[in-house]
Amino acid sequence: MSDAPLILGVSGLRGIVGESLTPEVAVRYAGAFGSWLREQVGDVPLVLICRDGRMGGGVMLDAAAAGLRGAGCEVLDCGIQTTPTAGVLASIYECDGAMIATASHNPGEWNGLKCLIEDNQSFSAPNAQIANQIITRFQESKSGWMSSADIEGRVLESAECCALHAEYVSNLVAPNGYIPRSSGQDAYRPRIVVDSVNSSGTTVTSDLMQRLGASSIQLHGDGSGIFPHTPEPTKENLSGEGGLCDAVPGLKADVGFAQDPDADRLAIVDEKGEYIGEEYTLVLCAIALMEARKANNESTTDKPVFVVNLSTSRMIDDVAKHYGAEVVRTAVGEANVVESMKSLKQSGRDVVLGGEGNGGVIWSEVTYVRDSLSGMALVLSLMARTGKTVSQLVEMVNSFGPTDKVKANGYTIIKKKSALAKKSDADPVVEHLRGIYDAQDDCRVDLQDGIRIDWDAKGVWAHVRASNTEPIMRVIVEAPSSEEAESVAATIDEQIASMGS
Repeated sequence: MSDAPLILGVSGLRGIVGESLTPEVAVRYAGAFGSWLREQVGDVPLVLICRDGRMGGGVMLDAAAAGLRGAGCEVLDCGIQTTPTAGVLASIYECDGAMIATASHNPGEWNGLKCLIEDNQSFSAPNAQIANQIITRFQESKSGWMSSADIEGRVLESAECCALHAEYVSNLVAPNGYIPRSSGQDAYRPRIVVDSVNSSGTTVTSDLMQRLGASSIQLHGDGSGIFPHTPEPTKENLSGEGGLCDAVPGLKADVGFAQDPDADRLAIVDEKGEYIGEEYTLVLCAIALMEARKANNESTTDKPVFVVNLSTSRMIDDVAKHYGAEVVRTAVGEANVVESMKSLKQSGRDVVLGGEGNGGVIWSEVTYVRDSLSGMALVLSLMARTGKTVSQLVEMVNSFGPTDKVKANGYTIIKKKSALAKKSDADPVVEHLRGIYDAQDDCRVDLQDGIRIDWDAKGVWAHVRASNTEPIMRVIVEAPSSEEAESVAATIDEQIASMGS
């Protein structure tokens, strides 16, 4: 038996192709989702399917379609699409669910399946309770296979599907056919470089930029599914020779955008070629929406709310304070953020934006799925409205810190990880750290997901947890300076190491 991991959770199923993830595994997982969906619908469910564009994804999509059809579902095949596009299309075509063959930011040897479910004609990842029901069916091989099922399904034109998503976003940001400036000028024509890692973001992003009036250059946009570099949009992966950080100043562009293979995450490179990171993506989008409200004289009797996970930078807290808003934090995972957003909205709260510090922007006006297209459009709208470059916008964000010390130094995040044999191996670490920090008066402890420790007076926090998508434990620390962040991370490392002594 292979030692390769098969990861199951709120983010769906992921594994290494040909080892932990085979067509048989994909058929069983899709069948488990299809049978669960059929019980909820009470009829023949309509399930939209698509894939993220990586090489070999067609086999995974075919396996998913077979499992769904065998479980009695009608399949609507959209081919290669981004994950957020699937969320938009599932609403438009009044589906009962959606399944995307994707491993998101994982390298090319990985693939997986992600589910979206319908809730009041909006689509999002299932919460932990529903995800566990699907996982239990999969593990017990209860696919509800229907030997009499003979449902062929339908196929949609891929380019038309991309156009629907791009049109949806552009109509919100540029309803008059151009991105508005504060000066009232009729056109804003930024020059953009986009790295779509030759995957599903290629066509839909090009369509969006055309609709927004931007001049866009695709750095890696041949749609081949061959990743030109490790696909996670991190500084290390974008800083190689000829990469996005080189291309933006070399082409005299205003900004560079980097997507992961299924285009639900967005990282940004400024006009100087500096990687500003994924953490700024959500923050700049939050500012864009608050500035748009100011420009349109929109007001609300309720305090605006941003919903983010525990691993997201405190930049969002400082921005919220600047605009008189509030931050609500959840466990890590898109489904957890969305569940909180919907719950708060149902209670009458003014939820402006949700997301995660990994570059995942959830703008519910478009979809309850992390969406790089929404992120790009909102950042461009902020640049147009303020007349600021990306580097100037970063300086503005850095000025929002809660104390003079923090304002002077900005934000430094370091992220470390260590291997885990299984997710539960992180539990003793969390309990050990809880025993240390619960007893201290100068910090706050949050145990929603692993352990997060906040030293508010210092502008410092740390989060230790098991990953939902990889067999690793993550340690994330943020502080006003790199020296302080490294010091806190080293202290936590020592405390973890002391468990074995």
